[in-house]
Amino acid sequence: MNNISMFLNQQYINTIHSLDKHDKTHGKGMKDCVSHALGEFQNNSVHFNPKVLERRKLENYKLICMEITSIQPLRIPLYILIPNKKKKRKLPTVLALHGHGYGMKEAIGLNINGEQCKFTGIHNKFAARLVNKGVIVVVPGIIGFGDRRLDEDMNAEQPLENSCFEIGSQLLLMGKTLAGLRVQEIKRVLDYIQSFNMVDEEKIGSFGFSGGGLVAAFTSILDERIKATVLSGYLSTFKGSIMSRRHCLDNYIPGILEIGEMDELIALIAPRPLFIESGKDDKLFPMDQVEISMNKLLKIYKAYNAETELEAHYFNGGHEINGEESFSWLIQNLN
Repeated sequence: MNNISMFLNQQYINTIHSLDKHDKTHGKGMKDCVSHALGEFQNNSVHFNPKVLERRKLENYKLICMEITSIQPLRIPLYILIPNKKKKRKLPTVLALHGHGYGMKEAIGLNINGEQCKFTGIHNKFAARLVNKGVIVVVPGIIGFGDRRLDEDMNAEQPLENSCFEIGSQLLLMGKTLAGLRVQEIKRVLDYIQSFNMVDEEKIGSFGFSGGGLVAAFTSILDERIKATVLSGYLSTFKGSIMSRRHCLDNYIPGILEIGEMDELIALIAPRPLFIESGKDDKLFPMDQVEISMNKLLKIYKAYNAETELEAHYFNGGHEINGEESFSWLIQNLN
């Protein structure tokens, strides 16, 4: 008789019950543990060395494509979307973090060649929809996707192919994680955009979808410069999603369950505003697991007397961005 599943389940139970993890006094200690689990990345470069690659004026916004140094020798590309009707005052800014697909172009609604197209896909042009609400939107190209794949993957037949496994598995050998690398690069992007005269550095938010939701969650946990966070198509439990089916390697962080279940980790964002968006038919992050995590999150937010800062929208759909309530919520909280 094969008892592997029973064994793994017992190990999970033993792990999550081994610590009394979450109260206000333990928050900083948990954050330090999360940072350590993600892996440390030394950055010897203090210079961004920005380079503008392209400027475009579209119907409702200006589009700037540029790149900066993140962690030597890595260069991270950015799309910066600026509303055409920009007011004289500094503007709120949203980090739009895409998930699996062909990268930051998909977040805007461009095809793989950078041309405008009608295709929306599961990202539903969310970055372009956000800039139309009068905020600056910054779309970093997350490593492993699109133009940031390994050289040997750039000619793959399918543009949705990624380099997550190859990059992530090699980092694991060094005691680091792909999730940690992505978070560190986004923190570097935060450093850079704070230097913009047009950015109100006290009004920076994050909208992350799927794999970008992971990056948004852990960046928001570790960096309080992010004042409001939307997680779309990501919240669940490790037990009911990441452990119950095959996921991308970026979801597997050694020892993370010794720190907390997903809801306990995301609750480290409290008491800052947090919005959860999830499709009722999302097969990757099932609704019953979303509800389990939301109940735990609500209890923790209540402990901070911040239950009004936590909201959710469960929409009729699958693993995709909806935005029907989350966009307005994010803009309202930044304004």
